[in-house]
Amino acid sequence: MAEAKRPYVLGTGDDEMARLGLQHQLWGDAARAAWRAARIGPGQQWLDVGAGPGYAAFDLAQFVTGSGRVVAVDESAEFIEFAASQAAARGLAHLTAARGDALALEDSPAIRSVMEAGPGFDGAYIRWVLCFLREPERVIASLGKLVRPGGRVVIHDYFNYTSMTMAPRRPAFDRAVAATAASWRERGGDPDVMAHVPAMLAAHGFSIEHLGTHSRLARGSRSGPPESMMHWMASWWRTYTPKLVAMGKLSQADCEQLMADIARYEQDPDLFVVCPPVFEIIARRA
Repeated sequence: MAEAKRPYVLGTGDDEMARLGLQHQLWGDAARAAWRAARIGPGQQWLDVGAGPGYAAFDLAQFVTGSGRVVAVDESAEFIEFAASQAAARGLAHLTAARGDALALEDSPAIRSVMEAGPGFDGAYIRWVLCFLREPERVIASLGKLVRPGGRVVIHDYFNYTSMTMAPRRPAFDRAVAATAASWRERGGDPDVMAHVPAMLAAHGFSIEHLGTHSRLARGSRSGPPESMMHWMASWWRTYTPKLVAMGKLSQADCEQLMADIARYEQDPDLFVVCPPVFEIIARRA
C-alpha cells in the first residue's frame, strides 16, 4: 500500500497565509531580480511549482502580461482557492491556479493544456518547495520535460539552514532551529536540499547559469518598530514554535524562553538574528 501523503509541514491556516504574504514582500525583490536574469518577458508561459496562496504567481503574471500565461500549482485546496479568487479580483485572467502535486506535475490538466498547445513552458519557479519533499528529484525530472529547450528554471531554497542563530547565541533558539530541521527530515524533507539540486539539474538536461546566495540579518529597534526582516523571523517562530511543542520536539519551557528572547531582540538594535541563507539557482534547459 502506498504511503499516505503528509500535509504541508507548516499548515495552511490563516496564520500561515499571513506569514507567507509577509515573506513574499520581504523576499520578492530577490525573486524578481532572478526572474529578470532568467529573461522573463511578455508573452511567455511560466509555471509556479508549489505556489502556495499565489503571491509570487501574481508578480509573474505581471511580468508575462496578458499576452502570456502563468500556471500556479499547489496541493492545498485552501491556497488554490485564495490564489484563484485573488487572480480574478486583480484582473489576471491569464493566471491559472490549479490544485496539483509537485511530484506529479504532468498529471495536472492545466499543465497538460500548455504542453499540448506548444513547445512547453518558457520558465518555472520553485521557492521553498524542494526542501519539504521526500523525492525532490522527481520535480526536476518533470521540469526537464515541461520546460522547452532554452527555457529556464529559477530555484530558491535552503542549504545550511541550521546556521540560523541569534547573536549573541541563545540556547532556546538554537534548540528550536535544530528541532525544526529534525521535523522536516522526519517528514522526508531536507533543509540542506540545495547541496544536491545542481547534480539533479545536470541529470535532467539543465546547465546552471547562476548559483548564488542571499544572506540577511534581522535587527530590532528601541525607538519604534523593528526592521521588517525581524517581523518575518518573529512571525515564523510565533507560528511554528507551538507546533514543535505539540510534536514533542521542543519543551514548553524552551518555547516560553524563545518567545521572551524574541521580544527582547525586537526591542534592542544591538542584538540581531542571522537568518537562514537562501540559495539561488538559474538553470537553462539544453
